[in-house]
Amino acid sequence: MISPRSDAPLAQDSAVAAFARGMLTAWRSVFAYVLFGTYIGIGALAHDFGFSVGWMVLSTVLIWAAPAQVILISTLGSAAPIDTALAVSLSSVRFMPMVVALLPMLRDARTRTRHLLVPTHLTAISVWAEAMRLLPALPRDHRIAFYNGLGTGLITPAITAGAVGFYVAGQVPVVFAAGLLFLTPLSMLMSIARNSRTLIDRMALALGLVIGPLMAATKVGLDLMWTGIIAGTIAYAVHRLREALQ
Repeated sequence: MISPRSDAPLAQDSAVAAFARGMLTAWRSVFAYVLFGTYIGIGALAHDFGFSVGWMVLSTVLIWAAPAQVILISTLGSAAPIDTALAVSLSSVRFMPMVVALLPMLRDARTRTRHLLVPTHLTAISVWAEAMRLLPALPRDHRIAFYNGLGTGLITPAITAGAVGFYVAGQVPVVFAAGLLFLTPLSMLMSIARNSRTLIDRMALALGLVIGPLMAATKVGLDLMWTGIIAGTIAYAVHRLREALQ
């Protein structure tokens, strides 16, 4: 019979292997290349607004959200710090439902709060989308380590590309840099469409694609938030009605 002491190295080896597998999966993912292209544009943007490369790298590590970083870079010099902080915070609120959906997939009876701090911080749309697709096939006790590896594997090219974009800023045309920033939402759309397997998912996505441009055209303010609320509520109501009729 294996003693508890001899069991510990085996568990540690399993965690290390799961972490390494997560990093390898990240580097094989299309999101790694999308993030690399996106953060070249963000690095060039930071350079043009007069920020240092160290600040750029630190903001990526601490914020880890391209839209929030674009807001931070573009408003920090022209708006009050409290307004900038509020705008970045509102931009990042979208991660809360992602974390809520993710935590039940990561937890088991032995999971403590401290084990979830790193996965929570590493949660970004790219990491979350890949995790929701891949985690169900993994043993539950390997999922946190795998997720940490996946997040680390995706944030690494973002940090690298931010530094590259900063130093080649003078050689990157403004239109090209703006196009690179569009890679992330486009890849998110493709990923969400691929992962939408149920009626409620597909309906919410389809309604969002219709309602979003209408909200933007009417200039109601917070158009993305209202799009999510309206499309998600309608899709959920139809889902509940369908279940009641079955």
